[in-house]
Amino acid sequence: MRRKEKAIESIEEMKYILQTVKHITIAMCEDNVPYLVTLSHGYDPEQHRIYFHCASEGKKIDILKKNNIIWGQALIDEGYVQGSCDHLYATTQFKGKVTFIEDFEEKKTALQVMIRKLDNKPEEIEKAQLTEKSISRVAIGKIDIEYMSGKRAKEVVISL
Repeated sequence: MRRKEKAIESIEEMKYILQTVKHITIAMCEDNVPYLVTLSHGYDPEQHRIYFHCASEGKKIDILKKNNIIWGQALIDEGYVQGSCDHLYATTQFKGKVTFIEDFEEKKTALQVMIRKLDNKPEEIEKAQLTEKSISRVAIGKIDIEYMSGKRAKEVVISL
């Protein structure tokens, strides 16, 4: 990293970013052609794993079946600072491997992680929507994180 003063050294801060953001973007590659998708997700800090749900077929699934290595980003965007030509942010970059969960109980746990992260009333959603039928038919991907780095700009730097 060129700007060492912006590096996030704390693993806990990088995990916080993963837990806080509503979406992540992951990049994958097929035949040397990159492909990006933005996903809602749940992050399990104990397992150091990201879960996402998706349809069981489509371009993302096709690519990941051939090459399950991804690079991703979680971004807290604090916005452009007017009059400063500067932008405030915190980001966690991560590399990992995607696998798709087949085990019913593991799928249920993954969905609970996602619901509890995203919904204000997770108990109601879990009770209404986590049925045997719905869990069985949804595709759940998990990203086991192998590497992380972080970067932040928390104050305006004027360099004239």
